[in-house]
Amino acid sequence: MRFIAMIHKDPDSAFGVQFPDVPGCFSAGETLEEASQNAVEALGSHIRMLEADGDAIPQPRSLDAIVDDESLNEARADAILVSVPLVRDLGSTTRINVSLDLGLLQAIDDEARSRGQTRSAFIASAVRRELAD
Repeated sequence: MRFIAMIHKDPDSAFGVQFPDVPGCFSAGETLEEASQNAVEALGSHIRMLEADGDAIPQPRSLDAIVDDESLNEARADAILVSVPLVRDLGSTTRINVSLDLGLLQAIDDEARSRGQTRSAFIASAVRRELAD
């Protein structure tokens, strides 16, 4: 599931992020890339809080629907629209079976070791970054 976010940059400020379909969910970042990555975490945290409170989870609209929504004209002005994945941390891990080329697996293990991470932690962080892009 992906939500559309609007990223704005005012002079002398960080990039601000808001979600038209998720009222009250905001984020920011010093760079556009950082703002996009922080938006993934903010969205996941906000949805987790809604679920904990027993509130309904909003349904994301398509990019076309956001662009066509005249009530968003002002908020959309000068905004960069990005699609943000909803990544839920459910607090439990699951063992899976994945097939990879041996050379890729060796590269993953080498990089994970150099960062002081396990193979699983490295793959999870790489997937999170890829989903945010």
